[in-house]
Amino acid sequence: MSQNGTPLIEVRNISKFFGSVIALSDVSMAVRAGEVMCLLGDNGAGKSTLIKTLSGVHRPDEGQYLVEGEEVHFNSPRDALDRGIATVYQDLAMIPLMSISRNFFLGSEPTRGGWGPFKRYDVKFSDRVAREEMLKMGIDVRDPAQPVGTLSGGERQCVAIARAVYFGAKVLILDEPTAALGVKQAGVVLRYVAQARARNLGVILITHNPHHAYAVGDRFTILKRGRTFGTFTKAELAREEMVRMMSGADELDALSHELAEFARTDSGAGQELGEAERHLAQALEESEEVFSHGLEE
Repeated sequence: MSQNGTPLIEVRNISKFFGSVIALSDVSMAVRAGEVMCLLGDNGAGKSTLIKTLSGVHRPDEGQYLVEGEEVHFNSPRDALDRGIATVYQDLAMIPLMSISRNFFLGSEPTRGGWGPFKRYDVKFSDRVAREEMLKMGIDVRDPAQPVGTLSGGERQCVAIARAVYFGAKVLILDEPTAALGVKQAGVVLRYVAQARARNLGVILITHNPHHAYAVGDRFTILKRGRTFGTFTKAELAREEMVRMMSGADELDALSHELAEFARTDSGAGQELGEAERHLAQALEESEEVFSHGLEE
């Protein structure tokens, strides 16, 4: 499917309520094949609620959810996965003490021989596939049997991404993949995101870091307090403006005025304190002179 074709997934004017709390209000966005859509927003903007809606955890209370142009109503994440929508969460859903290949096929283990309870886990097949899929993402794993906990944070993200692609993902939703990583490892993950785009997947990158988003994103949807400011391309939105929209220009201006007022107040208080210290020093000098004269007499 071309980038200009029907969106792989699209939401139109969806809203989600938890009692009296409005988590999402009239949100619209879409992602196409071979595209990285960045979903940005500060903490509490509604990013987690939106991705849980996209991945089938929540059902929207209002609006439409379309997959390849067809309206859908998911009842569980399994329904979304069956339609090719895979979500990689921050915790990666991995077991550190288990091998790379076992984590790769966790929940979908290949078997061989026998029937029913007598089937055995196919170690050779899982090791071979895990190594091949990791190699496609640019990582040459020497031993797929090594514990996944021995990998770096960026490499574990690669395992999760490669696993999703292998099991037929058309849309890859990445929840804050660089949040707990250093600069070098974050760069590694962003390279994997670009590789997934090159393989014609639709990628939704959730982040609150505008620098990471701007490095790989094609389009940007900005959320704030459950509402969207719209969707923009790089040509339409500079990085500085993106930061202002995420944090709120009014709030930044108000904060600047407040800090300036604090600085002015502190400066005035410092001057008053200095004047008081000078008066105190002068009073001490005068008392010392009186005391000295009393002793001489």
